[in-house]
Amino acid sequence: MILLMFLVIALLAFVGLIISRNHRQMNTICMVHSLVFALISVWLILSGKIPITSLAFGSPYFFIDHLGIYEVLICTVIFTCAAVYARGYVDGLLESGELEKGSLRVFYLALTSLLLVMVLTFFAENLAIFWICAELTTIISALLVAILSTRENISAAIKYIFIASTSMLFSFVGITLLFEISRSVTGTGTLSWTALLLQAHSFPTGMMTAAFVLVFIGFAAKSGIFPFHTWLPEAHAKSPSAVSAILSGVLLNVGIYGIIRIYAIVHQTPSLGTASSLLVLFGMLTIGIAAFSMIPEKNLKKLIAFSSVENMGILLIGLAVATPVAIFWVLFHIMAHSFTKASLFFSAGILHRQYRNPLSNEVDDDICNVFRYQPLAAWGIIIGGIAITGMPPFPIFWSKLFILLQVGTVSPLALFAMLFLIFIAAVAFGYFVLTTFTKSSEPDKATDIIRFPTPIGMKLPIILLLLLIFITGVAFTTGEVSFITAIQNELMFS
Repeated sequence: MILLMFLVIALLAFVGLIISRNHRQMNTICMVHSLVFALISVWLILSGKIPITSLAFGSPYFFIDHLGIYEVLICTVIFTCAAVYARGYVDGLLESGELEKGSLRVFYLALTSLLLVMVLTFFAENLAIFWICAELTTIISALLVAILSTRENISAAIKYIFIASTSMLFSFVGITLLFEISRSVTGTGTLSWTALLLQAHSFPTGMMTAAFVLVFIGFAAKSGIFPFHTWLPEAHAKSPSAVSAILSGVLLNVGIYGIIRIYAIVHQTPSLGTASSLLVLFGMLTIGIAAFSMIPEKNLKKLIAFSSVENMGILLIGLAVATPVAIFWVLFHIMAHSFTKASLFFSAGILHRQYRNPLSNEVDDDICNVFRYQPLAAWGIIIGGIAITGMPPFPIFWSKLFILLQVGTVSPLALFAMLFLIFIAAVAFGYFVLTTFTKSSEPDKATDIIRFPTPIGMKLPIILLLLLIFITGVAFTTGEVSFITAIQNELMFS
């Protein structure tokens, strides 16, 4: 009945949004919806009932294992923060005319729909169901990108749909091939993640390699992997910051989740060597293109978006190494990246409200006296930047460190290349923040900048996420370790 519970709560939220009369009511419903989903996820984890392979409603197409509930917990925490943040942020969009009042209900209905579809995506036991849900996340999130109805937003949304959906067609072919491989081996084809994992050792090498490459193309596009990454900076930069946090902190996880699942299957076959080489190649290219793109970047949100691309590349390389230690820290890095990147986009959203001319998409040339006008947002970017570049005591420091150490045991050359590219990305991020945040107006020159009165609701998610990434960086509980280890065991990486 657990899956039915999620569906009923979402249905009640939809009804509430339809009959709501104002923004405050819609936002409250969205907050409650996200928070209840998060509390259910926490309850499932603490109950010790995971994995749940046979659901009273939804079997055999859905299941709840450790990886699925882990992703759902990350998802619901960020959605809850985004809903809280959206109250003040969307008010600002309405006041400036960037968001039309007629689009307000559509915005919250899309946000609520996206959360439900995300949960169904991570709970999908069947690869075909996962593919359908992943495609739905593309459509709904593209609507949220285009919600501001400017030419740039609509263009970014169309580009996103074209790249992601076209690439997912390759995954569809790969999924079909996987079904045929399973049918030829067992006599009855299946697209069950669990069944495929158990049968994989007897899959023919050539066919499995072809299936992996095809499936990888679609999921790589969803997660912003080179050369399919071009949609990501535009979509993340143009969308409302509450949406940008969800795109970077949650949506990219859908693609990585799919890659992890399909790679776990390949890991049981002789195709492993080819698949690992493919992941290393595209992981290195992804980090490289992100690092060098960050150097000339002048837009804060695009800079943060390219940082997401870089981290997706790091995840690919850690996954390719596939030692138990590397997989453990890949899974940990997913959580660390999601929370850190959400805090950065929330901070950038406050600066957007403070400095942005509604008729211009380039805000950063106007940033000055940032510590006078928006000190929390400034420190949010600084602390989040320190965290995302992998400095202690934040969690990404540990995940990057141990992934790099594992890469070094396989290839010192690859380790050197990664260190070089990560250093470039860190310097580019640091240089941007240093040069932008030290700007100040001339003392004797009048300025027409009016301080944006940042609502407490826009501040709380930043403070919460910064505390969360600090705590997860300095405290490792036995429960946390055993939970991530359980994911490894279920994926047969141990």
